[in-house]
Amino acid sequence: MVQLDNDCFAFGGPMMAVGPALALLAGRVGPVTATETVALGAALGRVLATDLVAPFNVPPHDNAAVDGYAVFHEDLAADGPTVLPVTARVAAGQALGRPAARGEAVRIFTGAPMPPGMDTVFMQEDCRSDGTSVTLPPGIRRGVNRRLSGEDVTKDSVVLRTGRRLRPEDVALAASLGFPALDVHRPLRVAVFSTGDELRQPGQALAPGAVYDANRFSLVALLTRLGCAVTDLGILPDRFEAIRDALAGAAASHDALITSGGMSTGEEDHVKAAVEASGRLDFWRLAIKPGRPVALGRVGEAVFIGLPGNPVAVVVTFLRIARPILLRLMGAADDPPTMIPVRAAFAHKKKQGRREFLRGSLQRGEDGVLSVTKYPRDGAGVLSSLVDSDGLIELPEDLERVEPGMTVDFVSFKDFQ
Repeated sequence: MVQLDNDCFAFGGPMMAVGPALALLAGRVGPVTATETVALGAALGRVLATDLVAPFNVPPHDNAAVDGYAVFHEDLAADGPTVLPVTARVAAGQALGRPAARGEAVRIFTGAPMPPGMDTVFMQEDCRSDGTSVTLPPGIRRGVNRRLSGEDVTKDSVVLRTGRRLRPEDVALAASLGFPALDVHRPLRVAVFSTGDELRQPGQALAPGAVYDANRFSLVALLTRLGCAVTDLGILPDRFEAIRDALAGAAASHDALITSGGMSTGEEDHVKAAVEASGRLDFWRLAIKPGRPVALGRVGEAVFIGLPGNPVAVVVTFLRIARPILLRLMGAADDPPTMIPVRAAFAHKKKQGRREFLRGSLQRGEDGVLSVTKYPRDGAGVLSSLVDSDGLIELPEDLERVEPGMTVDFVSFKDFQ
C-alpha cells in the first residue's frame, strides 16, 4: 500500500494554505492497490480498477429512431408526395431477413434494425397508409430518424476509465455493452472515533456540561456515502494512553484513521501527542476558517486525518480536505467540486491570508442572475446552518472584503455526493 513518504511539512511554523497543502498531498498519497471483481448490480459508487473497453459498436446496427416507414431516399419524389407499397414489417429485435428492394417501404418500429440500403425513416404521424401502401410527404432529408451503428459507442474505444467512481449512468453503459461484472478497487477501510469527556452517545442522559456526539455520526455518514467500509470506534476519553492505544490498534487493520476533536494545544487535547507517539504528523495547522487545527500524518501504515471538534468545522474540513485524500487512497481520479460564480448578496470582512468557507443559500434575482446570501450566524458550532444552507461560499486567501454585487465562488453540498 502506497501511503505517505517520509518527508514532513514544516511543523510548528506558519500555517499552510489549503491549495499548497492539497498539491503536496497529491504527490504523497497513493491508492490502496487491492482490487476485486463485483457483479454489475453491486458496482454503483465503486472505483473502477481497469479501463472498460467497448467490445462492439453501440448501437450494433443502424436502427430506426421512431415508429414509421423505412425507405430509400432516392425513391422519393422531389416535388410532391410519394406512394410506395408496404411490403414488410420489422419490429425491435427482428431483422428484415432479405435484401431491401428499391421502390418499397418497410413498416418499422423504434429500435428495429434498418433494412440494408434503406437510409431514411418517416414518422408514422406524417404519413397516410391504407394497409397496403403508404403516402409519404415531400421535403424530408436523407438519413432522418436513422440511428447509425456506433454513434453512441465505437468498438475498441475506452468508455470508462480507471479511477472513475461509478454512477448509475456508468453502470447502465456497462450493461449495454454486456459486462456482467467489473473490476473495482476494494472499499477503503476507515476507522472513526471522537475524543472528549464531555461527549455522550445519543440516547444517553446528559450530565451538566455534556453534549451529544454529532461529529462521529456526520463522519460515518459522509464516509459511507463516499463508499468506504467504516468502523465506528465510538468515543474515547481525554486520556493520552487510551487514544494512543486505540490509534495503534486500529492502524493494524485499516487504511485510514479519522478523529474529531483533541487537535488543539490545550491540556486536554491529546490526539496530536498520541499520533506522534506511534507515528508522525506531517502538518496540523491550516490557514482556514472554520477548521484551523486539521492534521495529516501516519500511524503505522494507515493515513491519519485529524479534524477539528466543532461540528461545522468537521463537515467543512472533511469535504474540502479529507475527501480529496480519501478519494486518492480509493484509487479515484481527481474529482474537485464545481465552483459556481455567483453574485454576493451580503457584505463580509475576512482576514487576509486565510481561506474562509461561509454557509450560503442561492436565490435568483429579478434579472435572472443567481446570487447567494450568507447564513446569518458564522459560528463553527451552529450545526443547523448546514441544514439550512445550500452549500459553501469559498473566499480565497487574498480577499479581504466581500461587498454586495461582487462575484464569489459557491459550491453546492450536492456536488460532494
